[in-house]
Formats: sequence, C-alpha cells, structure tokens
Amino acid sequence: MTLGQYVQKHGREAVIWYGGLGLLSAQVARNLVLPRSYIHIVAREIDTIGVRSVAVALTAALFTGMVLALQSAVNMARFGAENYVGPVVALSILRELGPVLTAILVGGKVASGITAELGSMQVTEQIDALRAIGVNYIKRLVVPRLMAAVLVFPLVTILADFVGMLGGMLIVVFERDVDPYLYWNTISYWVVLKDFLTGLVKSVAFGAIVTLIGCYNGLNTSGGTEGLGRSTTATVVQVAMGVIVSDFFLTKLLLFLFW
Repeated sequence: MTLGQYVQKHGREAVIWYGGLGLLSAQVARNLVLPRSYIHIVAREIDTIGVRSVAVALTAALFTGMVLALQSAVNMARFGAENYVGPVVALSILRELGPVLTAILVGGKVASGITAELGSMQVTEQIDALRAIGVNYIKRLVVPRLMAAVLVFPLVTILADFVGMLGGMLIVVFERDVDPYLYWNTISYWVVLKDFLTGLVKSVAFGAIVTLIGCYNGLNTSGGTEGLGRSTTATVVQVAMGVIVSDFFLTKLLLFLFW
C-alpha cells in the first residue's frame, strides 16, 4: 500500500467515525425529551460509573496533588515564595488536572465497559432483537448512560479536587513546614468561584464525550469476539485523545467567556 492509499483509507475511516459519532449525538439529543424515562437504569449506571470508580479517581488525585506541591515548593523556594504553593496547586487542580485526570482514568474504565457491554449485545444480535420488537434502543441503552455520566463526572471531579488539594497540603505541611492555615487561607484568597466552575463545566462535557464514544464503538462493533476486542481497545485510546483535544477547545472557550 502506497502512502497516498494509506492516507486516503484512514482519512475516509476518520470521516466515517466522526460523522457516525455526530449522528449518534443528534439521535441522543432528540431522544432526551422523548418518553419513557428509564430512571432505574440511570440509578444503576450512576452506581457503575461513579461509586465503583471513586477509589481510582481519588487515589490519582491525591498523589497528583502531592507531586504538584512537591515540585512547586522546591522551585518556589528559590524565590522565597513557598507560602504560595497552595494557590498554584489549587488552580492547577481545579482548572485542569482534576477534570482531565478524572475523565481519562474514570472515562477509560467506564467507556471500555460500555463498549464491551454494547458490543457483545451487537455481535449476539440482541440490539437487532430490540429493534424487531419496537424498542427504542437509543433511549434504552444510550440515554441513561449519558445522563448518569453527566451527573456523576462533576461529583467525582469535586471529590478529586478536594483530595488533590489535601494531598498538596500534606506535602507543604510535613515536608516544607508551611502552616496549614496559611495554605488554605492563600487558596481562599487567590482562587475564585469561576476557577471552580471552569473545572465543573469541563467535567460535564468530558462525561458526555466519554459516554458517546463508548456507546458508538459498542453499537458499531462487528467481527465477533475479535472485533469486540478491537473496539474496546480503540475506545480507551479515543477517550484519552478526545478528552485531551476537547480540553484545549473548552479552555479557549471558557477563557473567552469568563475572563
């Protein structure tokens, strides 16, 4: 295969994938307002997405805050500014690291699980059976997962933000002998509400992106168990790239709106 053929083939696949993801997003948006509401499924997905993923998100947030505080304190000590490690840690976690790390870690776990579940239904023709008996499979399978993710991701992000700042406090207090009251006081002085809201808006968008990628790859799985493995692997990579790329555009948009 020549370079031109390779580019043409993968370019066509990318266009098909993004187009299909956009069509699925439009279908989900239309079905959000249609009856019926699967509240019991939303509650089950909240448990699956949120409760079972909290430990992963909080562990990552704790050590991220500790590493960030350690690196910041060492470098800021050169300028005698160790007292300002708190705002550096808080702003970094609230604006970027909290929502992004939570989305990548929790999202990769959640989206791959969604792809595996829906993909197995697709290859065993269960989704075709739902269509045959007149069930709106988008409303039944995709919408509850999207609603649960949009609710859960901000809550998990809030917990991760707090744990990350707590980890930073542990480092500056026990490693750098900074007063804990001073640490939180400088955070409350320099961090404003829009810094916190920026991370929450991002987490809502990341929850939607992660869920839609997982659902789309699952619903378009083909090739039996081998194809299911490929779809699940692709989902993990695409979720990470989707979060990172969308983070840039969301940051530009939020800076334009809030600052």
